[in-house]
Amino acid sequence: MKKLICTLAMAVMVMSCKTAQQPQAATAVNDVKVAIDLKNVKDDKVMVTIMAPTFTTETATFHIPKIIPGTYSEDDYGKFIEDFKAYDAKGNLLAVNKTDDNSWQISNAKTLAKVTYWVNDTYDVEGTHEIFSPAGTNIAANENFMLNTHGFVGYFQGKGEIPYTVTVSHPATLWGATSLTDTDPSNEQDVFTTSRYAELVDNPIMYSKPDYTTFTVDGMEILISVYSPNGTYTAKDITPEMETMMRAQKKFLGPFNTTKKYSVLLYLSDMKKPDAKGFGALEHTTSTTVVMPEMMPKAQLVEQLKDVVSHEFFHIVTPLSIHSNEIQYFDYNTPKMSEHLWMYEGVTEYFANLFQVNQGLIDEDEFYTRMEEKIETARRFDDKMPFTKMSKNILDKQYKDSYYNVYQKGALIAMCIDIQMRESSNGQRGILSLMQALSKEYGNNRPFNDNELFAKITALTYPEIGEFLNKYVAGDTPIPYDVYFAKVGVKKGTVKKPSNPFLKGETPYITINPSTKEIVVLPGIELSGFMKKIGLKNGDTILSINGTAYNLDNIYEMIMSSMEWKENDPITIQIKRNNKEQTLKGKVSLSMEDVEGLHFTDASKAKIKEAWLKG
Repeated sequence: MKKLICTLAMAVMVMSCKTAQQPQAATAVNDVKVAIDLKNVKDDKVMVTIMAPTFTTETATFHIPKIIPGTYSEDDYGKFIEDFKAYDAKGNLLAVNKTDDNSWQISNAKTLAKVTYWVNDTYDVEGTHEIFSPAGTNIAANENFMLNTHGFVGYFQGKGEIPYTVTVSHPATLWGATSLTDTDPSNEQDVFTTSRYAELVDNPIMYSKPDYTTFTVDGMEILISVYSPNGTYTAKDITPEMETMMRAQKKFLGPFNTTKKYSVLLYLSDMKKPDAKGFGALEHTTSTTVVMPEMMPKAQLVEQLKDVVSHEFFHIVTPLSIHSNEIQYFDYNTPKMSEHLWMYEGVTEYFANLFQVNQGLIDEDEFYTRMEEKIETARRFDDKMPFTKMSKNILDKQYKDSYYNVYQKGALIAMCIDIQMRESSNGQRGILSLMQALSKEYGNNRPFNDNELFAKITALTYPEIGEFLNKYVAGDTPIPYDVYFAKVGVKKGTVKKPSNPFLKGETPYITINPSTKEIVVLPGIELSGFMKKIGLKNGDTILSINGTAYNLDNIYEMIMSSMEWKENDPITIQIKRNNKEQTLKGKVSLSMEDVEGLHFTDASKAKIKEAWLKG
């Protein structure tokens, strides 16, 4: 044994001597370091520097995403990159060949040290592209930076699974709202670290003057950050309604607790300037980016936020907790799509509506109306198209226009599964319990195989669910919604609803004087009951309502505000009649009109209906 040890020792000494006689190899770098400079904005562009990992190949390819999760459209973010350069450690330029809109091939990659490029934003040139605003980018020096990170930071092919460290230099007056953790204590530099590129892309950052609130719901920290260019709204203005909503969501979800922090980044667009025009939200694992018009009245803004933010928040169920290999290992430039958009978007959209009736935020009739509207919208699409086939091929031109249907028929698929499970279990189980079971089966880091999901769902539920999925989701048979509504005692009939004071259906009682932009009551028509009772007459010019002046520029606000009026609310209308101004005062009186709608009629189904909506 001693002899063997001595022999080994001698061998090590010889190897050490040989090593000492040759140049030492450079230490391999197996992470990516990114620097984003928000201080020195040039021509509305931002400089990004990326320190490269070690390559052993002759060439390396750098990508900016062509497509990102959640949008399912080819947006080509590389088109907003300029002056891409690659350098070795001595600062010498390396040869670069741009192979497509989103890709650059770098020669002599073994010597590659870094790449640099300038980034243009998307918000102020929205007429030149089709990028959905919540997935876009904004660069407004010293004011706001919307860092949807997929628009600023790319990845080296084959290196997407290694850690990323991102350093953002920014003006001291701006603060970065994000669910990432900043490890730099200074007020002009933030440092964020993620385990891989996908985690970085999944965490947007919005820089603006600090305007945020935080609250905690069942151990989850909620951050609400607002950028309002003209100071119309603050985070405090919308937080009470957001807190009420998110507490209700968490109560509805029960044990789902996939993240300790969730951020809502709200960008309010200035409609009077070149700015974001695509209103809505984009989900991320621990946050959502939201774009809305700043001019929207508060009541409508809060109502819209309640719908879109609740949808995005429910994505913590799917695809965060439950997703396929295609989602787990998403390819940003040559993606393979999953068959199960009915679940990722459909179940999420259904939950965004169901929780509201479940938690008393809307009544049953409103919920039925929403589902009926989805049925009507879904029927505009090919009802015989297998949903799994459409989902798998959603990027193809033939199927691309059907994407909106995932929020319509996708939600209705979820609703029918929910109802069927309630019937099969005598009210004890619904689709929420199914998603909880799937979450336990898979979870954040264990994806499923696309072609195995239906069998797994059937095993976790009932044969009827498997039959439904194969016939109506994978098959080409339209769903008989009346059959499923009948299971919970709901059917179509005539119901009374309040009419809008200024609209009869989609026909307005008012028009615009093109020369003055004033709002005028149409002459020669039968006026609404509200108009008659308050004293409005044909030909009157409406100048203001309850102290707010209205004309062509904000007529939308007037219509939207009127939808929030309640019976007997006091109201004052300033008008001009025969060139003389006068004031009309009174109370709101809303006419009721008969409309076709869904309502509960079968008392024998009361138990299962209650389990469905309130269980």
